[in-house]
Amino acid sequence: MGSLGPSVWAVSDGRAGNAAQVRALTSALGAMDRWVRIAHIAGQAHRQEPLVLTPRAPWRWLPADRLPSPLQALPKAQRPSLVAPWPTVWIGAGRRSASLTRYARAASGGQTLTVQILDPHVAPSNFDLLVVPEHDAVTGPNVIRTVGSPAYFSPEALEEAAQAFAGLADETRNSAIVVLGGDSRVHTFTQAAADRLEGQMRELASYGWRLRLTASRRTPVPIAARFRQMAGDIGAAFWAGPQDGPNPYLAWLLFSNAALVTEDSANMLSEAAWHGLPVHIAKLEGRADKFDRLHDSLIQRGVARWFTGSLDQWSYEPLREAERVADIIVERLLERFPAPAFTSKGVTAPDWLG
Repeated sequence: MGSLGPSVWAVSDGRAGNAAQVRALTSALGAMDRWVRIAHIAGQAHRQEPLVLTPRAPWRWLPADRLPSPLQALPKAQRPSLVAPWPTVWIGAGRRSASLTRYARAASGGQTLTVQILDPHVAPSNFDLLVVPEHDAVTGPNVIRTVGSPAYFSPEALEEAAQAFAGLADETRNSAIVVLGGDSRVHTFTQAAADRLEGQMRELASYGWRLRLTASRRTPVPIAARFRQMAGDIGAAFWAGPQDGPNPYLAWLLFSNAALVTEDSANMLSEAAWHGLPVHIAKLEGRADKFDRLHDSLIQRGVARWFTGSLDQWSYEPLREAERVADIIVERLLERFPAPAFTSKGVTAPDWLG
């Protein structure tokens, strides 16, 4: 078999938000317009599936640069995954994976290009590239600062969603996707917040807005049940899991002309912004400085506004941060592996895009 191009390991600690950011960046890197530029790189140890590594307590509580043996922090069943040959590119996310990103860099003799997403709370110099949102206020010569989180939807995924939910294409006028988050370390989806939001959505429906509600894994069960009931009352759509049928999330992003998103998730806000939707941020209870900075950065760039009960229309350049980061990774790879003088033909997309 010929070269499959560079090998890329997508690594997370299994947390949904972290895994989503890794998936977005690896997918953007595998887009055909980028892949043809790096397809000449003969990678080893190709993996088609993401690698989930879950360091155990108490090791996972230590700073990434203080673990004497990162492998020993892993469950025994996961340790055999981290052996040579090492990949061309390692993309990890989350503080718990940072020690393993450092380990891969050292074990490969610096041959693996290590990319760490989110603030690892250790020096950026421990990685080849560190990708952090602006609201984390981390700087350094190898730091890529993003507005919000890296989000990406491949042309194939968009086409599949458009075909699966083609009927929605005629229902875009006065339509809005509503993305409900939930409880986190700093935010709480209280009954008071639910009261306020439900009243506002009922009023929107009375003005003719077609609402499409989706709940996240963190949405409290009673809150999700409450909005499911409300959706039935006002003729809105509601999806919270497979019990509600095929997942319409991407189609709703495609075929809506406004988004209402709770304030607690950088990923959810960024995914709506990737589509260029006017993003209305709905308040919950609680706050943190870094989320204040996130909201301010989105508002200052014309991406978002605070939700006060009405849905407005405006336009801006869609937020495509995963593509920007992927372009930088391509440039770093080309510095290490200059492209041959000839143009390769018959390049295929990488297996790991699945």
